[in-house]
Amino acid sequence: MPSLPLAVQGVILNFASLFSKRVFEHARLLRVGAILAPGKRTVSAVLRVMGMAHAPQFQAYHRVLNRARWSALRGGQILLLEWVKVFVPKGPIRMGVDETIERRWGAKISARGIYRDPVRSSKSHGVKASGLRWVCLMRLVPVPWAKRVWALPFLTVLSPSERYDESRGRLGQTLLVRARQAIRLVRRWLPDRELRIVADNSYWALEWLDAVRQVATVITRLRLDAALYEPAAPRQRGQQGRPRKKGKRLPTLVQVAVDEETVWQRVTVERWYGQGPRDIELASKTAVWDHAGKPAVPIRWVLIRDPQGTFETQALLGTDVKLSAFDMVCDFVQRWQLEVTFEEARAHLGVETQRQWNDLAIARTTPALLGLYSIVALRAQGLDATERISVRQGAWYLKDHATFSDTIAWVRRYLWAAVDFSMSSELADIVKIPRSLVERLIETVCYAA
Repeated sequence: MPSLPLAVQGVILNFASLFSKRVFEHARLLRVGAILAPGKRTVSAVLRVMGMAHAPQFQAYHRVLNRARWSALRGGQILLLEWVKVFVPKGPIRMGVDETIERRWGAKISARGIYRDPVRSSKSHGVKASGLRWVCLMRLVPVPWAKRVWALPFLTVLSPSERYDESRGRLGQTLLVRARQAIRLVRRWLPDRELRIVADNSYWALEWLDAVRQVATVITRLRLDAALYEPAAPRQRGQQGRPRKKGKRLPTLVQVAVDEETVWQRVTVERWYGQGPRDIELASKTAVWDHAGKPAVPIRWVLIRDPQGTFETQALLGTDVKLSAFDMVCDFVQRWQLEVTFEEARAHLGVETQRQWNDLAIARTTPALLGLYSIVALRAQGLDATERISVRQGAWYLKDHATFSDTIAWVRRYLWAAVDFSMSSELADIVKIPRSLVERLIETVCYAA
């Protein structure tokens, strides 16, 4: 394998402790090749782009995924701690949690199930998809060269159906249980930092909120017809019976939204779902959300109204009642970046194109590809992309800031240039390139589709 720049080697060497010395060399080649390879991200495609198409021990690279002993969870911990050190050394750590469907078919894929496809479905039309369901935790960090917040995956967990677990003699675990376990794991990794989790309406279950609020602040959507109450009165001395969980019933948010006495505050959100500034109106108070047979959860609710009337009034909740309504809205609108990351990972990193059938390889490949999204961002940061990255434009397509496609293209260019193929001056118009490297580049471009 050709030598790499020190900035790139530093990112890769952070993961050396996961592997034995021999396996690490194979894993390092797979990681670099997965960045350089266009199209499908199979082990064969990676070996070809790295000039290893005729390697006699090609099976050793497959064994990194389906047999070698290493922990993907430990890799997620290393990735998270590296981000915290580079991007957010202090202050609250904002994260998003969401699930995605990796569309896969095949009888040998044992964890495959039939799930609702959230991308293709709408309120009036539901679409089912065959594949693997993953729960993903992503760090929400401002990226200097992109001038916006990116969602960078670091922990991805397979979440098969409860029927799959029960068929193998295990206790069935729901999507919410696996998400809760992942968040508690992050709390163990970062015991001294404030955690804020943004999520969609799949995570507004009272049991889940009650379990997670002990380790992190959750910001998610809230039903407009939710049963809200005043806090319970203090328990009197000598009072018998169980402690009260709630006080007097409060009006629903539907009633609050149409009440003429509701006080609305107009604010401007700088980046409304990835767009420009947007003026909205907010109303907020604290309450206790309770439902029969469920735990009572103290929350701060926020009503959001559009002065222009382009979207219906909606509500958010936060499990930290001390948070301001404006901070809650600014954090929640960043959740859209999770959907952007899923789409860009499919378009530029080949998620859903891998072909592993082994259970262990399946459980490792998709988290590794999503983690590669974050590794590309870390490499670009280490290579000082803020000043040097170029934005690809055309007469028909103008953009002001770099996207992930520009970032991965810049990292690829840097990796190709790392090969010591020329002793010519950098100022020369003609650069000498070995024929073998030219053939590899031509083959990569010709077979890109």
